[in-house]
Amino acid sequence: MADEKNPVPDSSAVRVALWRALHVQADPPPHVFEDEIGLRLAAPDDGWQRRPDMDPATTSGFRAAIVARARFIEDLVTEQAGHGITQYVVLGAGLDTFAQRRPDVAAGLRVFEIDQPDTQAWKRRRLIELGYGIPDRLRLVPVDFEAGGDWWEQLSDAGFDPARPAVVVCTGVTMYLTKDATAATLRRLAGLAPGSTLAMTFMLPAGLLDAADRPAMEATEPQAQASGTPFISFYTPQEMLALARDAGFDDTRHVAGTTLADRYFDGRTDGLRPSSGEDLLVATTLAR
Repeated sequence: MADEKNPVPDSSAVRVALWRALHVQADPPPHVFEDEIGLRLAAPDDGWQRRPDMDPATTSGFRAAIVARARFIEDLVTEQAGHGITQYVVLGAGLDTFAQRRPDVAAGLRVFEIDQPDTQAWKRRRLIELGYGIPDRLRLVPVDFEAGGDWWEQLSDAGFDPARPAVVVCTGVTMYLTKDATAATLRRLAGLAPGSTLAMTFMLPAGLLDAADRPAMEATEPQAQASGTPFISFYTPQEMLALARDAGFDDTRHVAGTTLADRYFDGRTDGLRPSSGEDLLVATTLAR
């Protein structure tokens, strides 16, 4: 845990940012997603590409899955902004860089990034140091989840209007939460204004992974445990869809992570493909 004088981001958030940058630096074009701003924020040591978890060969499936989900989310947000949505909420934002990379879309949105206070304090400092600043359209919302902080109340205090529709995304988070906590989050989000959209990732049980991906996924579980962020919740697609429907969402659909390979990686000659293991729930609220 970072201390108040020297906050640092969560190690998993940094890893995601570095994988996104590694895709640009190690994989040939066309790039599915281009983000080296997260690398600038993280400012790792010069030898970061030699870290075992950055090995371009052994981590290619994870790296591809990360950039695939990032591209899917960004396409969704861009589409919804084109339909007039003006609020974008990122739960567990980590080193998200949408507001810095896509000012063309972000200019029409108010972006709310929710994360732990240490991470938000660090990110605020780094954005200012790098010259990006904190424009009014970007709201960094610190919530102490470990102390039972109410993220919905903090979101409202930061200027979120619950009477207006929004896009809410939550990626790479549910595996660290209890199923009760995820169900409670879904119930809260099902109360969003009509016309709102939620995109949430979830991890599949090992038995649903492609056989070739199981050893790598099994190897990451003790690493997550050792870093203090163990994987505690896995869902079948049917279970996640049922949770969302029970929470009150009107329309739900399952997007298999492997289908993003056909959408974003078709025709590549380097063999880069997303690994199986993480799928998406997309749910919308309709007029009552």
